[in-house]
Parts: sequence; C-alpha cells; structure tokens
Amino acid sequence: MPRIFLTHTGAARANYYGDEAVTRLRALGDVVLNESGHPLTTTEVIEIARDCEIIVSDRQTRGDAEIFRALPNLAAFSRCAVDIRNVDVGAASEAGVLVTRASAGFMNAVSEWIVGVMIDLSRNITGSVIEYRNARMPVPAMGRELCGSTIGIIGYGQIGRHLATVARALQMRVLVADPHASVANSRDIVPVPLEQLLSGSDYVVCLASAAPETENLIDADALRAMKPTAYFINASRGELVDESALLRALDERWIAGCAMDVGRDPDQMPRFSLAQHPRVIATPHTAGLTPDSVRHQAMETVRQVEAMVRGEVPVGAVNADRAARFAAFVARRQ
Repeated sequence: MPRIFLTHTGAARANYYGDEAVTRLRALGDVVLNESGHPLTTTEVIEIARDCEIIVSDRQTRGDAEIFRALPNLAAFSRCAVDIRNVDVGAASEAGVLVTRASAGFMNAVSEWIVGVMIDLSRNITGSVIEYRNARMPVPAMGRELCGSTIGIIGYGQIGRHLATVARALQMRVLVADPHASVANSRDIVPVPLEQLLSGSDYVVCLASAAPETENLIDADALRAMKPTAYFINASRGELVDESALLRALDERWIAGCAMDVGRDPDQMPRFSLAQHPRVIATPHTAGLTPDSVRHQAMETVRQVEAMVRGEVPVGAVNADRAARFAAFVARRQ
C-alpha cells in the first residue's frame, strides 16, 4: 500500500476534509497526518513526507520546487482545491511528479453567500444588528429589492453561470463580462464589455480567475465607473482588487458599499483595514464552507488516489504527459 501524507492540520481536517474522507484514504494506503497544529513550511513537508509516495495537500501548503527535488519517492501531489497557483507545476513536471487539482464543488454555497450579502447590503441588516447588540436603536433605512435590480457578473465560469440562474429566479437583470467565455445573448443574460457592466450594474460581483492579466482588475478607474448607489462584491481572489483604491472608494463614497469573502492577507483573508470599514461586510473566506462543498473536494482527492492506486491517471491531473515518476509508480504496482 502506498504511503500518503495529508497536510491538513486537525482544524483544517475538521472544516475542509472530514472523517469520511480520511477513513476512505486510510483504506487506500498508510496515511500520515499533520499533527503539528499549524500549516507546514516547505522544510516541514519534506521532513514529514520523507517516505511518502502521495501528498494530499490543503490550499495553504505550498508545492515548492524543493519538495519535488528532495522527495525521490514522491509520485503525486494532489491539491484539495481548485487553485494551484502556489504549486510549482513546472518543477513537479521536471521531477516527474503528477500534480492534480480538485474541481469546484461550491457553486451553490458561493452563489447563496452572494445573494445573502446582496440582501444584507441592501437592507442594512448587519448595521442594524450591530446597533442593537450595542444597546442602541438603529435608524430605519430605506432598503432596495433585488427584484428588478441589475447584477453584473465579472467572470462566467461555473459559479458565475450558477449565480446568473439564481439571479434570474429572483427576477434580476443579468449582465456578464468575460472575454474568455461564450455567453449566449438573451433577454435574461446580456454579455457586455466590462466598462458597460460597471456603469450599468447595481451589484458588481467579481468572480474572475486570478491571473497576471487580472491583477488589480478592479482599480480606481473601475470603481469610479460604478454607480454611487452600487455595491461591489468580491467572492473570487484578493489579488483582483486594488485595495487602497477600494478603501478610498468607500471613504469618498464612490460606491455605496462592499462585501468581501477574500482579501490579500494570508489564505485569502480580508484585511482588517477594509473588513472593519462601516460600509463593508466581510467574512473569513468561508463563502464555500458548507458540508456539501467541502465533501465534494475532499472525496474528489480520495477518488484521485483510488485511480492512482489502480494505475490510472485521475481526473484533475494537470501534467500527466510529464509525470515520469508517477508512471514508474504505476509500473511498480502492476
């Protein structure tokens, strides 16, 4: 049986992996757990995984080149997340190590979070709760209905497509901006340039992928293009937003408010400088944290390991054509 290292801390296993997945993984091999209580450094990963053939990695554990060079027995590095930007796939390929990623299983969870914060922003729910909890009477504020409002979705991937369907069910007008996606123009969902989406939306939702070309996609110019009554919502990645420009936009009321589940602090956490702003709703990167979405990704890594043990290239592999060490692992098992 292969030796498998699961990098998740105990807390991360409870929130992001689960007993079912750990049990299934144990049926496939000798599982080594991260008992340190903290996310591991590269040096610690190398030390703990010295005799391991498969690493199942949480999103905070880096897949640095040193890992692939220092662990000659390592055949596969499986990331329990969609995002593999902190995995050096080139170095893994040079070493012959297979890299896999999980698919998105949190379309429902993230879409529901977005709807929730749109309602919260529009009806000042959090603001009223804070006032009551501090023994102060909130000032009644006029709200806004989602029905009849316009949502602008930046990035039309799996979450964006699901959100568009949900928004239409709420009788919202949907604008979509994504130069890389095919969007069928209809009365319900209208593809537009980014500039038109920004100026025409009551809620601007950022779901674009993080890449060099999308760094600071939402900058001062983008925020100034929005309506002063519009809300900005970031459920993608912190790198997509110029946070100094966003703070200024909030302070100077270029926009009505903001909700964020991500930011530029470690593990994509929102920064306090923005999260504590009175016109911001912030959550600690938990939009996708539901039992169903967590189980999807955890069990997908289990299925990937099952495929590896059977001698197959698993769904989610990103460099199978350069995984010579993985091929040797398969050959030894036949």
